[in-house]
Amino acid sequence: MTPDLEAELTAFPGIASVWFGPFGGPARFARAEHETHYAASTMKVGVMVAVWRTIADLDRPVPVHNEHKSAAGGAVFGNDPADDGDPVVWRRMGSEVPLRWLVERMIVRSSNLATNLVLGALGNDFEAVNRVWRDAGATRAHTDRGIEDVPAREAGITNEVTAADLCLLMGALAAGKLAGEQATREMLDILCAQEWRDDFALGLPDNVRAAVKNGWITGVRHSAAAIFPNDAEPYVLAVCTTGDLPDERACGLLTRVAEASWAQRDLP
Repeated sequence: MTPDLEAELTAFPGIASVWFGPFGGPARFARAEHETHYAASTMKVGVMVAVWRTIADLDRPVPVHNEHKSAAGGAVFGNDPADDGDPVVWRRMGSEVPLRWLVERMIVRSSNLATNLVLGALGNDFEAVNRVWRDAGATRAHTDRGIEDVPAREAGITNEVTAADLCLLMGALAAGKLAGEQATREMLDILCAQEWRDDFALGLPDNVRAAVKNGWITGVRHSAAAIFPNDAEPYVLAVCTTGDLPDERACGLLTRVAEASWAQRDLP
């Protein structure tokens, strides 16, 4: 990272965490990489991996509804369509759709409704999701509730990540350590089809293959990626920011970190 960018990260009004390096490490650059952040939608990667590892028939039909079992004592909660980045799933309300399609919408459009439906198809087995984190080598990240699960949130149940753990997850997935060859290829293809391209994508060449998942809520902007240059070894990058910065400016910071990582992709 450049001195100017390191200074910008230091001056961030909150916590700005970065990990950048080859699959499995060591880090080429790391800053506050073990600080925990609310996961936002980055947790959806672990959910996807758990589905591929747990459910044999990914084309099984799943009813689209908006009543989800809370992680807190069996209460029921629903998603708010105004807070969802994907209206397409909502238009299928009352019908049945393939599980695979819901997983794709969960990643490429970060659909909150799809995420909770996918978790329901998993039997809300958060242990299976957390086993993905542990198998990747992550030590602090955890996923213990769905998206917008207000009863669980009020009970103190949450989802957290670190920049280091996100890189362990993305690197282990990309290296084929979490699933078989075909499953790994399919999951990477979904991540590479990411349609929210307002942070890392703006700092990378248009033609580079990058498996990306980002996440955001007010005061939070994260992104994690496995990046595959044609002229250097693949690498992983994660940036997590939590603090008092407008989302547009936080996206700009993530863009500049991605740009700097690309400039340093072939350094030893």
